Amino acid sequence: MSAPTLTTDRLTLRGHRPDDLDALTAMWADPAVYGMIGGKPRPREEVWIRLLRSVGQWSVFGYGAWVVCDRETGEVLGDIGLLESRRAIVPELTVPEVGWTLSPAAHGKGYAGEAMRAVLGWAEAQGISRTCCIIDPGNAASIRLAEKLGYAAPVEGVYHDRVILVFHRG
Repeated sequence: MSAPTLTTDRLTLRGHRPDDLDALTAMWADPAVYGMIGGKPRPREEVWIRLLRSVGQWSVFGYGAWVVCDRETGEVLGDIGLLESRRAIVPELTVPEVGWTLSPAAHGKGYAGEAMRAVLGWAEAQGISRTCCIIDPGNAASIRLAEKLGYAAPVEGVYHDRVILVFHRG
């Protein structure tokens, strides 16, 4: 299975392609992005592996991540979706994880919420109603979005020696 295309009023969510590498590498090299996700830039090689993982998860699990694009221009704005990441998190994640990462130019425009509502609607139509997300405690914007999307009861956890919050929905 490959990623289905989802559309919203302003966005197209589509499967990852090799030619997304440059845009995604630029996004993951920006301090406004990595500062809240791991604290260090992601090298091109790691972004490539993430891109391939996104493609592969669809065939293995029947869900995965999408590239978020501006519906009018096609510009890559970020990536978003459902992950089966098998992270070494304490406490262990027992349901699919959702995540959203957008380039700084796309921050503050409501794109993440718009895209996540489409993703969660798709997931629920597939019978995936229980999900979680992990958020850096300092990422107030993502915490607000998670709460608006119905994620609640955050539990403090640890990932790569950093404190994180684990939110659950469903």
